[in-house]
Parts: sequence; C-alpha cells; structure tokens
Amino acid sequence: MRWREPSWRGPRTTLPSPGWRFPLKPVFHLQDLERRRVWKSLVETAYMCKGDENSALGVQQTVTWLPWKVESGNHRDFQPASERLMEEHSVLGRKRGFSESNMASSSRMQNVVPRPGFSALHRLRKKRKGQRVKDPLDDLLLKTLTSQRAMEERFLQMEERRFQRDLDVEERRMQLEQRRFELEREHEFRMFNVFAQMLSILKQSHSGSSSSIAMPRGLDFSQALSEITGLGGGGGGDLQELRARPLAERRVDIHGFCHQGDFQRSPYLSARGNIANIFRGSTEEGYKAYHADKYDEDKNPNGIINFGTSENKLCFDLMSKRLKEQLTQTDMNLMEPPLLQYPDWKGHMFLREEVARFLTYYCKAPAPLKAENVIVLNGCGSLFSALATVLCDPGEAVLIATPFYGGITQSVFLYGNVKLVYAYLDSKITGTSTRPFQLTVEKLEKALQDARAEGITVRALILLNPQNPLGDIYSLSELRDYLEFAKRHELHVIVDEIYMLSVFDESATFHSVLGMDRLPDPQRTHVMWGISKDFAVSGIRFGTLYTENQDVANAVASLCYFHGVCGPVQHKVAQLLRDRDWINQVYLRANHARLKAAHTYVTDELKTLGVPFLNRNAGFFVWIDFRKYLRTGTFEEEMLLWRRFLDNKVLLSCGKAFECSEPGWFRIIFADKTHRLQLGMQRIRKVLEEREQEILAEEKEQPCQSDQDGKADSTDEVIFVSRHQEPTCSGSSNLGDLIGLLQQQMRSSDWLQKNTAEQFAQEKPEIYDVFSKLVGKQ
Repeated sequence: MRWREPSWRGPRTTLPSPGWRFPLKPVFHLQDLERRRVWKSLVETAYMCKGDENSALGVQQTVTWLPWKVESGNHRDFQPASERLMEEHSVLGRKRGFSESNMASSSRMQNVVPRPGFSALHRLRKKRKGQRVKDPLDDLLLKTLTSQRAMEERFLQMEERRFQRDLDVEERRMQLEQRRFELEREHEFRMFNVFAQMLSILKQSHSGSSSSIAMPRGLDFSQALSEITGLGGGGGGDLQELRARPLAERRVDIHGFCHQGDFQRSPYLSARGNIANIFRGSTEEGYKAYHADKYDEDKNPNGIINFGTSENKLCFDLMSKRLKEQLTQTDMNLMEPPLLQYPDWKGHMFLREEVARFLTYYCKAPAPLKAENVIVLNGCGSLFSALATVLCDPGEAVLIATPFYGGITQSVFLYGNVKLVYAYLDSKITGTSTRPFQLTVEKLEKALQDARAEGITVRALILLNPQNPLGDIYSLSELRDYLEFAKRHELHVIVDEIYMLSVFDESATFHSVLGMDRLPDPQRTHVMWGISKDFAVSGIRFGTLYTENQDVANAVASLCYFHGVCGPVQHKVAQLLRDRDWINQVYLRANHARLKAAHTYVTDELKTLGVPFLNRNAGFFVWIDFRKYLRTGTFEEEMLLWRRFLDNKVLLSCGKAFECSEPGWFRIIFADKTHRLQLGMQRIRKVLEEREQEILAEEKEQPCQSDQDGKADSTDEVIFVSRHQEPTCSGSSNLGDLIGLLQQQMRSSDWLQKNTAEQFAQEKPEIYDVFSKLVGKQ
C-alpha cells in the first residue's frame, strides 16, 4: 500500500475546527478492501476507551460513509483505512489540543450552522441522504432496450435456421449429383458392353463360324475386366486365351459374382477378400433402396412396397400371440445352466430329439428318424455353405436347375469357393416335358456332361422342393428319378424342403425325400428344413440338417462352431415344435387359408391385366411372364423394366436374379397384408400400362423388327405358358437385338455428346487399350 501524508483544510499552522472529522485521504489499491473494517474497529475502540459514546458513534458513521481515492485508472470507490493512519490521527489530535467533546458538540451543531471548514465528506453525506426522484424515462429506456435485445435474438435464430436450411439443400443437391454421376457411369458401361458384343458377333460372322451366336451376357467385356483387375484368374493374358476359357468358369468368376462397376482392388484385402468385397447380387440395388425408403401406412405411405423378399407377413398375429402364451408358462421361462454353457456343436440333444420327432411326423417317414442324425445351425444359408465346404474342394462345382433361389450362389462360393453348374429350364414344352420349366433327367444329364467336357468336377446336386421361384412340387416318381441319376454319377443330393408346410391347396400333395420307403443312396442324401418360412419367423435364424452319413455330420458339426444357435433359442424352438395340437388345429389352418386368399387376389389381378403366369400351390410367390413389356428380348431391357418398377415404389425380383435363361420373367411375393397387396398391384398396373403405351408408340414410328420374337401374346390370358410359344432368342436375331438395344440407348441419353473417344482414353486408359486391341483384331 502506498500512502501520502494527511492534508488539512487551510494552512498547516491553523488548528482544526471543533467540527472537523478526519479529512484524511489515503491512496491504496483495491486488494486492501479488508482494511476498512479493521480501521473502523480501531477508531470505535479508541473513543470508547475515552468513555464518549457519542464521539464513538460519530466516528463510526463518518468512517462508514468516508470516500477514498483509489489508484485504479479513473475509478472511485469507498475504501477502508489502515492502522498506521489511525495512529497518526490520534497523535496529531493530542498535539493540536482539541478534545473529543468538542468534536461531539460540533457534530451536533453541524446541521444548523455550516462552518468555513465544511469538508467534502459532509457535503457528500448530505447529498446521499437526499431522496432520489425516479425518472419515468428510465423505465421507457429499459423497455426499449429489452425489446431491441429480444428482436436481435429472434433475428439470430432466424439466420441460424436459414443457414441450416441452405446446408440441407446443398447436401441434397450433392446427393442428387452423385446419383446422376453413378447413373451415367452405368449407362456408359452398358453401351460399352453392347459395342463389345457387336464387334464379337461381327467377327464370328466374318469368319463364317457355324457355332451358336448366343453368347453369354457381357462375355468379351467381362474378360477385358478380368484382364485389368486380375479377378478372372488370367491376370493379363491374351484376349483370345481369355475367350477360350470354359463357359462355366467365365460365368462364375466374373458375371455371376462380381459387380462389374467395381474395378479397384483393395490393398488391405487378400485376393479372396477382394472377391468377397466386390461380390454383388443382382437385386442388391433394390434391397438397399427398400431399406432406405420402407413403406409404412402411417409414417411413410409413399415408400417402397417389398414384393421381392420371400417372407410370410400374414401370420404375425398368430405367432406373437403364441409366443406370449408360451412366455407365461413355467417350462418356457425355465433357464437351466446347460442353456448358458457351450453345447454340443450339433445342438442340444433335447432339441435334436424334438426335431427328429417333428420331421418323422410331417415328412411321413416310414420309420422314426434318429436324433443323432440331426444337426442344428443358424439358418439354411449356413447349411448350404457348410455342406459345400465339406463336400467339394475349391474350384469344384454343384449341379442345380435354373431358375433357382439366387442366395445359394453366395452361400456356396464365399466360403468354399464352389461353383454352380446350371441345368437350364425354359418355358417351352419340348421332348419329355409336360409343363413349363420342368426339370427332367435328360436336362440334368446334358448339364453334367457339358461340365465334365470342360474339365469341371461336379460333386453334388441341389434340389429345391417346393421349388423357389417356380412353386413346383416334385412327385415321388420325379424324386426317385433324380436320386437314381445322382447315384449313377456318385453325386451327393442336397434337398432343401424349407417350404414343405407352405402348400396351401388341398389338391396339391407334398412328398418329402424322408418319406420315401427306400433311398437309392442314403449315405449321399442330405435333407434341410427351417422354421423361417413355414412358421413366418424369418428373423429367428434356425435351420436343421438330417443326414445318415456320420462323416458328413461330424464335418458339418465342426463348422457349427461358427454358425451355432444359442441355448435359449434352442429351448424355445423345441417347445414350439412340440405343440402339435396348436400347429395342426390353429396355425396351419389359418396360414394355408390366408396364403390361398392372397394368392387368389394376386392371380386374379394378373388375369385382369392379361399377364401370363405359372399357377402353383406352394410357397409365397408367383412366377410372372412380363416378356411382352420388353422392347427387346435382352436382360438389359429386363433390368430397365425392373428399375421402372422400383422407381414407382414397388420392389420385385427379376429373372436374372434367379439365373433364368429367358429375359422377362419376374417373381412376386403375395404373402402380405391385403392393403399392401392392393396398393402394390395398383403401382404395377400403372407401370405396365405406361410401358405398353410407349411400346405401341415406338412401333408406330418404326417398322416391326425381329426383336419382338419371344414375347408372349398380349391377348393371351391363360395362366400357363403356351406350348407353341416361339423361342425367346434365335441366332439370326441376336445382332438385330443388339442394334435395337443400342438405338434405344442412344435415343435415351446424350452420352455420345458428353463423352468423346479422346476423353474416354484420358479417363480410363487401361480399358481404352483393351478396347483398341479388340477393335484391331476384328
């Protein structure tokens, strides 16, 4: 603290007047505020010791309102005194010769007669005692400032909202721009594919080759991609050498598995990991769009209706009610220690015993099935993967008839690197066939011999009964013929009977392989079943395998370590399968009635539209013929129609997803609620009517071409495909189909104006070099 000597009002030689009170003005800093209290206490104590209470009270009042100067800028405030200042004042008072009584008396007379030595302290105290008048303008000013502040805050909020809205609009614009860019890239790829096919056909025509002109989809361009990426197994060999590779190998490595728009290999993955990374199904685009924009009657009425995923959505009320009833039972809530421990990898014995009894009853087995032959996994997809891994070596193949459920391709390939050899079925009734898409032993023999001629080892045959997507139910004689064929060639037979309880018409009878009196080769016969379809609980992953081959069972059980079912789920599934009365009297009756009603509604709508279809009585699906709505008989045109449905908020499954040999076939799922079926069929009708008008307008503008061959008659309203129907594609019309497709692509886009040869050579030099080589060899 810094002090200065006390100053007196008047000359130093003049004694202070009796009314004078401490005209001391110490200067100190703000951190000494506590000293005011100390000085006040000391002054009061000093006067009390003299016995003069009035003087002490006056000193206290004076010290309370005493203003002091503070050295802190231009600031003025009240500050306390110090002990040393009090001592100096007491000594000066005694030397000057005045008494405390004089001070007290002068204090009493001060309000009456102000004296010449009237201090600034007293004037300030008098001024503070005066009553301050409240100015009404202060209230008005306060209200004005408050209103101004509220308006400014509101303005800032509006600016923040506007800024956020601009950000959302910009983000949406970027998304649309990205989508447009992706569509342009896809369009470029399709046109480039068409060019490659045309050049290849021209080369074949020039060389006078008499071989079939109907090449696999994207043959040459797929091989060019395999040369660039190294995923086709060639890694940059001569184009003629790549073209000479076996047909089945080309389809499996490139066309059947990998998305052709993904060219870059990841440096973080192995070769197998890169293949799994770019593995794409034909319908993945639709499923992504559906999950991003699901239909909801209340929340999203304009969303996508899913007629593509094979799920039973008709019996949720029955299953939920049953599960609630079971949860109230003591045995359902019983949680024994073994359920929380590692089980036998094949499954808990109580569940395997219940599954054996269940299959014995519903498959009408001639003898009780054995629990030790039962294996439990988390779904039939895992069963396909495990069986392919233990039955085949990498690079070997499994024989299957097309069209078939496309998920099998992924199941057998990603883990076991097992290929599929196709026995193609078509809508024409020829030879020993009695119905469209009929599987015969002759077709199996031809596919097997073709594969062996190309050096492919086939280890097994897959049968789907009831068949997905056709809905066919194999008779006992057909099953026996297929099993005898497999025995002659020492093939394992994998029979998928996951829809065995979803035969909804009394006129149709399901025959299980397990119900046969004698199996031709029981050690190579393996039967699969699950609860996801028949019990409408696709979210509960449970599948079971029955095989009498203990070597196969033990090998699959080792893989169950990765695909096991948790103990509590096994316990509840066993309780569900045990309740035969509820299954027979309540669930199956209601389920079959609802499936039949939904099937009738959809097929009646198709008859009204004049669309041919296969009329079957099993499963959740109808196989529909939309070939007359294709401009050309190509799979590219089929995909355009599929995207047209998706743009109109209805998801279907196209024939390409099932490896159908004829473009234009679609699968529709009817196991859904009535209001969704009605709205979905309205959207389908709208697309078909618009498509028909577009085709009629184009036919009026140009003469009819050969690409109309293979379309169903638009006036044909029968429910089966005619046996006199023309072939879908012929060798003489292939070039015409490609030219028509190219013309349609050029009319629908300004790709040629935006993309020149020079720009293409700069953006993708590798592909340009391959294409240049291809052109140079023509």
